[in-house]
Amino acid sequence: MPLSLQGEGDRVVSDAPHIPVLLDEVVDALAIEAGEVHVDATFGAGGYTRAMLARGARVFAFDRDPDAIAAGEALVRDADGALTLVPATFSALDAELTARDVVPVQGVTMDIGVSSMQLDQAERGFSFQSDGPLDMRMSQEGESAADFVNEADEGRIADVLKTYGEEPRAKRVARAIVAARPITRTSELAHVVRRALGYKPHDKKDPATRTFQAIRIHINRELGELADGLAAAERVLAPGGRLAVVTFHSLEDRMVKRFLRERSGGLPSGSRHLPEVAAKHAPSFEQVGRGVRATEDEIARNPRARSATLRTARRTGAAAWPETPGTEGLL
Repeated sequence: MPLSLQGEGDRVVSDAPHIPVLLDEVVDALAIEAGEVHVDATFGAGGYTRAMLARGARVFAFDRDPDAIAAGEALVRDADGALTLVPATFSALDAELTARDVVPVQGVTMDIGVSSMQLDQAERGFSFQSDGPLDMRMSQEGESAADFVNEADEGRIADVLKTYGEEPRAKRVARAIVAARPITRTSELAHVVRRALGYKPHDKKDPATRTFQAIRIHINRELGELADGLAAAERVLAPGGRLAVVTFHSLEDRMVKRFLRERSGGLPSGSRHLPEVAAKHAPSFEQVGRGVRATEDEIARNPRARSATLRTARRTGAAAWPETPGTEGLL
């Protein structure tokens, strides 16, 4: 199944780049009542948080990007005590909320992936739309994309490109990257990939898209964070609490779909000719919604919505499933 890629080769820059995707659908799924505690697990520019506050919720908003936290301080002041910003990854939301004595909560919302703000800042190095340092770190600390492409061996690079970008010619791209080292700029990496794969300006999608997405997912441990974050949300949600997750590519969406399918009572059988495998634990989620996509009107207003999928569910009164080890994704 091909990736639905967010924010790169087929990206259209919007005049209003920070519009929260599927906002009406998310708010409807959350069914917020005044006085409830809700978690915005991916604060970003605060779009979902503002909607939660407008409906009378007390909000705890997480973001690992210090720029997002700093930009949100004005909203904290305006919220008059109803908003707390938490500078942490959403995989840590249960520990952070427990430390603040606010568990359980009535809603958790996740908008997975890179934010429009990060893509639009050339100095953050997420996009090849503008030249910048090859960085891609959401938390602005740890291994950068430049560190990875310049230090990892060819096999490791190929594995990342194939697994997280579904790049069919991953070995060719990895070989070209190693031959071109050192690579320190987004424009340099894009040029290497285009030269390796062939590129014409009129092509619908830039061939560098898959490479940039794959490296970003690897650097930020995005799939591992998602797996851990879903389990954390399960632990903090009250019975009847609502979970809403917006994803932007097929790897993420498959993880969310599988998680909710497992937790609501069934496991894939592995064959359409065999019955589903019964869950080993009582279902912790119910009312699992089908994937919701943006309307054509929303896509026209906000091109970022084109690849978005919303999945929702409601927490049961059953205990959270036993914690399983975190994952780095698929590698």
